[in-house]
Amino acid sequence: MDIQECVRVALTGLGANKLRSALTMLGIIIGVAAVIAMIAIAQGARQDTLERIEEIGTNNLGVMSGQKRQGPVMGGMGSSQTLTVADSEAVGRLRGPIVRVSPEVGRSAQVKYRNENTNVSVQGTGASYHQIRNYTLARGRYFTEREVRAVRRVCVLGPVTAETLFGQRNPVGKRIRIAGNTFDVLGVTKAKGAMGPMNPDDQIFVPYTTAMRRLFGIDHIRSISVQIASMEQSENAVEAITNLLRRRHRLGADAENDFMIFNQAEIVEAVESTSRTFTLLLAGIASVSLLVGGIGIMNIMLVSVTERTREIGIRKAMGARRRDILNQFLIEAVVLSIAGGLVGIAVGVGGSLLVARSAGWSAAIAPHAVALAFGFSGVVGVFFGSYPAHKASRLRPIEALRYE
Repeated sequence: MDIQECVRVALTGLGANKLRSALTMLGIIIGVAAVIAMIAIAQGARQDTLERIEEIGTNNLGVMSGQKRQGPVMGGMGSSQTLTVADSEAVGRLRGPIVRVSPEVGRSAQVKYRNENTNVSVQGTGASYHQIRNYTLARGRYFTEREVRAVRRVCVLGPVTAETLFGQRNPVGKRIRIAGNTFDVLGVTKAKGAMGPMNPDDQIFVPYTTAMRRLFGIDHIRSISVQIASMEQSENAVEAITNLLRRRHRLGADAENDFMIFNQAEIVEAVESTSRTFTLLLAGIASVSLLVGGIGIMNIMLVSVTERTREIGIRKAMGARRRDILNQFLIEAVVLSIAGGLVGIAVGVGGSLLVARSAGWSAAIAPHAVALAFGFSGVVGVFFGSYPAHKASRLRPIEALRYE
């Protein structure tokens, strides 16, 4: 009997017990759907995180004042006064992979426009900060290097801050008061979206010289943002900046750095590694359902062999070979698992998109995950269907014909 005939006989046999066949496939359906949905949600979370990091800038370094302490708590970050504007300018003069440099200071301050009043994070930056951090302007412009040097009282608003103070009106050209000082509004940035506890859309950017002298009264900076040519050159840039700052701060060979350098490339690698582990964990948990479904197939196929013992004897007496019986029952098991796999793909794709939409998550349907889950469902059918098929093929015709 050829394969086509075996498939026809298998479908006829499964169709005779529709409810039992559907319940048998249920384990495979749940397993395949769970694998696809879990991987889709995990991949969606990964893409979301990487997109947020890319919005900040993946080819960036951050130099913070303070020492890195051991343990889960990061102490002293940005609180000590070890970095100066001269340090930032020295870093900017380094050759090689460094493209742009911007010093940073920041504090919260009271901001007013007419009757509107709010407390906002005020960031003092250089003229190239918006390029380093991938900020684009929705209106107006960013302040220039000349305005930074001249300690001008100019500012750029985040979109949330602009809406809080001005509503739907255009704030460009208007004047606001920051900590009692009058500032001209030059522009408004485009929305980026909240990133955890920090909202980059709810802040004000002013020249760092203005922030240091007119607002905060300080002579040190909190950090230095550095843009490099590419992520591949980050290690060279970190080494060059470290050596430069150690020389400038006169640190001995055994002294610890009084600054910290954060590498965005390392954050991306950490996210990728965590995502892979998380995805494998979820896929492994979901795969248990496939194994349970495979056990269900084996159980039903053993019952089917017992019920059809006399049929097997008649077929053998009429000339069916052992291979024909083996193929028939093996194909029945594979048909069950593949049919369950196809339904599971539809349920998994639809379910992951539905859950993502209702919960506000992202879901990325990975073709390789769909193919893997479907292929695994076929393997489950072959593996768990082999023993019942082998048992059926070994029945002796005389004993099978005498079976009631």
